[in-house]
Amino acid sequence: MAAYILRRLAGMIAVMFIVATLVFAIAHIIPGDPAGVMLGPSATAEDVAALRTRLGLDRPLPEQYVRFLGAAVSLDLGQSIFLGRSVLQALGERAPLTLLLTGMAAALAVLIGVPVGVLSAVWRGGAFDQAGTALSMVAASLPSFWIGLTLIEYLAVRWHEFPVAGYGAPGAGLLEHMRFLVLPAIAVGLPNTALITRFTRTSMLDVLHEDYVRTARAKGLHPATVVIKHAFRNARTAVLTVIGLVVAGLIGGAIVTETVFGLPGVGNLVVSAVLRRDYPVIQGALLVISGIYVLVNLGVDLLYAVLDPRVRY
Repeated sequence: MAAYILRRLAGMIAVMFIVATLVFAIAHIIPGDPAGVMLGPSATAEDVAALRTRLGLDRPLPEQYVRFLGAAVSLDLGQSIFLGRSVLQALGERAPLTLLLTGMAAALAVLIGVPVGVLSAVWRGGAFDQAGTALSMVAASLPSFWIGLTLIEYLAVRWHEFPVAGYGAPGAGLLEHMRFLVLPAIAVGLPNTALITRFTRTSMLDVLHEDYVRTARAKGLHPATVVIKHAFRNARTAVLTVIGLVVAGLIGGAIVTETVFGLPGVGNLVVSAVLRRDYPVIQGALLVISGIYVLVNLGVDLLYAVLDPRVRY
């Protein structure tokens, strides 16, 4: 187990090194002077030169690369040009909202996708299975921003059941903030419900015809006990894989949804940074999101041994 964790940590370091290299390369491959783009066409040559010196863009490219990697290792993601604070601080201020939105969306996708997938496998070929498969395909084909706009139109504007946008007053409680995140969570989580449903159904179909399941039925156990305790218990390891991928993907998928609903999260911060050409924020956000993605996948792999004692690393 310890050797496996060390190998995975080494792999994580390699992945993050590649990501950091790509992030650095993108910032320097984009045409134009980054300092000039940040300051705009009205900036003077002295202002551009001062910003280039401040960002270290006047130094040789290999030196910039080494300094960038060193800063990333020490979690020094630089200073935002427009926010006037460190990138890490700016991300930390926006992260709670994005993480709460991701958690709500993931909970929605799991609570709907797993039961529907299990029942679709149990009643394979029936009306429920066909309806669940059809609805899953529809949900997977709908973009989250369209779902969000539709929810705003009906549930917020016409029926006044939920707020249109925003995150509530700064001093509001957690329940009030969660009320503002109901529609965004549905918009983000619904398309991912389809993936969990289809994967759960496939995993359940693989185990429902195994000998131990037939033996449990032959013993006269209740059908629900056979499905939950014997079948799903052995299929959940595979289901956990897709859940981990969904959770990690939701963090990046929240960018568009936060923009649609006007949520001051990490996604909205990234969009604003792109529009302003705030390269330190863009680079820092990409590194942090990539790191979270890698950590989530590591956590899922380690949970395998907890859910299934037969797993050996």
